[in-house]
Amino acid sequence: MDGEKERKERQPRSQRTGGVGRPAHNGTREMAEFSGTWKMKSSENFDELLKALGVNAMLRKVAGAAASKPHVEIKQSGDHFYIKTSTTVRTTEINFTIGEEFSEETVDGRKCKSLATWETEHKIYCKQTLLSGNGPKTFWSRELKGDELILIFGADDVICTRIYVRAQ
Repeated sequence: MDGEKERKERQPRSQRTGGVGRPAHNGTREMAEFSGTWKMKSSENFDELLKALGVNAMLRKVAGAAASKPHVEIKQSGDHFYIKTSTTVRTTEINFTIGEEFSEETVDGRKCKSLATWETEHKIYCKQTLLSGNGPKTFWSRELKGDELILIFGADDVICTRIYVRAQ
């Protein structure tokens, strides 16, 4: 086994790449097409996620109500993504390219640097690093499974799962 291959096999799957931000695999595979308008079908542990982030009870109640029916628009061109999430209280927009660091905010609004990578040909994993202050380690992932988009937010060991379907 050559050194490069050996090094990749020792890494966690989420860090293995076959180039900048590309999944390690043999052969040519098409990456998933995330583009579209998405509506939320279900949400689990959103309040628990906000608690883990240190959001107070009053703001959690407002955020929970506002985020109960988000409108998500995704535009994808190869490895470049534009994601706009709109609720009754707030709209967030991010532009990023897989494998390149970008600026965004955590779920609770703290500024961070993020790095998104392809974990598989159907799943993007994004690690977030706070620009200042302390807080839990946060990340998000987006995965296409059939006709559903699975969005996971993490704060240390607390996981929030939101499932979306394409809007008609």
